[in-house]
Amino acid sequence: MYKTLLDIGFMMAAIAFIIGLRRLSAPATARIGNIVAGVGMLLAIAIAIVYPLGNGTSNNYIWIVVGIALGSVIGWIAAKKVQMTAMPEMVSIFNGLGGACAVILGLLEMIKTSADNKAAIGISIFTLLVGAVSFTGSILAYLKLAGKVQDKHVILPGHSYINIVFLIASIGLGIFYVLHPSMPLLIVFSILSLVYGISFVAPIGGADMPVVISLLNSLTGISAATAGFIYGNQIMIVGGILVGASGTILTVLMCNAMNRSLINVIIGGFGSAGSSSASNDEGKIAKEISSYDAAVMMNYSGSVMIVPGYGLAVAQAQKICKEIDDLLSENGVEVNYAIHPVAGRMPGHMNVLLAEADVPYSKLKDLDEANAMLPSTDVVIIVGANDVVNPSALDDPGSPVYGMPVLNVWKAKNVIVLKRSMSPGYAGIQNPLFFYENNRMYFGDAKDSLSKLVTEVKALN
Repeated sequence: MYKTLLDIGFMMAAIAFIIGLRRLSAPATARIGNIVAGVGMLLAIAIAIVYPLGNGTSNNYIWIVVGIALGSVIGWIAAKKVQMTAMPEMVSIFNGLGGACAVILGLLEMIKTSADNKAAIGISIFTLLVGAVSFTGSILAYLKLAGKVQDKHVILPGHSYINIVFLIASIGLGIFYVLHPSMPLLIVFSILSLVYGISFVAPIGGADMPVVISLLNSLTGISAATAGFIYGNQIMIVGGILVGASGTILTVLMCNAMNRSLINVIIGGFGSAGSSSASNDEGKIAKEISSYDAAVMMNYSGSVMIVPGYGLAVAQAQKICKEIDDLLSENGVEVNYAIHPVAGRMPGHMNVLLAEADVPYSKLKDLDEANAMLPSTDVVIIVGANDVVNPSALDDPGSPVYGMPVLNVWKAKNVIVLKRSMSPGYAGIQNPLFFYENNRMYFGDAKDSLSKLVTEVKALN
C-alpha cells in the first residue's frame, strides 16, 4: 500500500510535467505551465526522498538535505540576479550541470556494478557518454555566448573529421569497456567523452547557438532517462524522456526555421568563420534618418511592425520599446512585433524579453503571420536584429544564410534599422537591406535611440 501510494504520486508528478510542457508551448500560458511543472518536480523530489523508506533503509538524509538546500539557494540567487541578456548563458550552465550529474551517476554505478552485469554496465556507459557531451558541450556553449571564447580559438583544421574520429573512438572504447571493464579503461573513456563534448560544440558557429542549446538540452534529458533506468526510478525515466523528446522536436523545428538539416548545423559551422559571398554593396551609401523624422514617420502611419533582436536584449531596452508601443497605440497606430524563431541567443528569447515588458501576447506575430502582414505595413522598426532580416537568404546563393526563412521587412513601405554601426551581425555577414531605397539607418545604442524616439513622439502628440 505504501509503495502504491508513492507510485500514484509519481504518476501525478508526471502528469504535471506533461501539462506544464503543453502550456509552455504558448506565451499566454507559459507562466502557469512553468509553475505546474515546478510543482510536479517538487512532488517528484519529495517522493523520491521517502521512497526508499519502504525498504527499511534510512538513507543519507543529511547529505540529501544539504545538497537540496545548497542547490536551491544557488539556483534562486542565480535566477534573481541574471539579466535577460545573460539568460542563454544561464540556461547553458544549468543544462551542463544536469549532464554533470549524469556523468557522476554513470561513474559511480560502473565502479560498484559487477563485471558480469553487462546490461547495467552498458546503460551506465551510455549515460556517462551522453552526460559528458552535454556537460562540457554546454560549458563551451556558455563560454561562446558570453564572448569569453571565440570560434577561431577552438576550431581546428578538418574539425568535422576530428569529431567523427572522437565519436567512433568513444563508441568503440565504450563497447570494449562493457566486454572488459577495468578502472584505467574507465578513466580513459571518461576523459575521452568529456573532450568529445568540447570538440562536438567547437565548430558550431555562433549564429547556430539556439539550435545547439536545444540539442544539448535534449541530450541532458536522454542522460537523465537512462540514469532512471539504472536506479529503476520511474519519474527520472518519464521526466528525462519528456525533456529529451521536447528538446529534439524543438531542435528539428528550429532547423526547419533556418531551412537546414541538423547535420548541416553540426558540420556546417554556419556563422563561425564569418564567410559570405561576394558583395555588391561596395560603394553604396546607407541613408540615415534623424530621431525627429523617424518619430514623424511612425506617429503618422497606420501600422508599425517592431522586429526585436539580440541588440534589444543587450541594451535592455524592451520597456522603452513598450513605451513607444503605448504612445503610438494611443495615437491610433496599430503596433505589432515580428518574432523570428531563431532571433536572440536561445529559443523563445524574444518572447521572454517582451513578456518582461508586459507586451500583450496577441501582438507577437510568428514568422509566417508577420510576413503576411509586412506588405501592408507602413513602417518596420528593426531593433538589434540583423541576420533574420537579411534578403541574401532569398536572392544570394553564395550567402551562408541562403535558403533560411527570414522576415521580409523590405516589403514594407518604410524600414528603419536601429543599430550601433554598419558592422555585420552575429553570423558575420553583411546585410544588403541597409542599402535598400526604402531603408533608413538610425545609429546609436538601442536604449538611447528608443528614448529619443519616445521624447520626439511625445512632443508630436
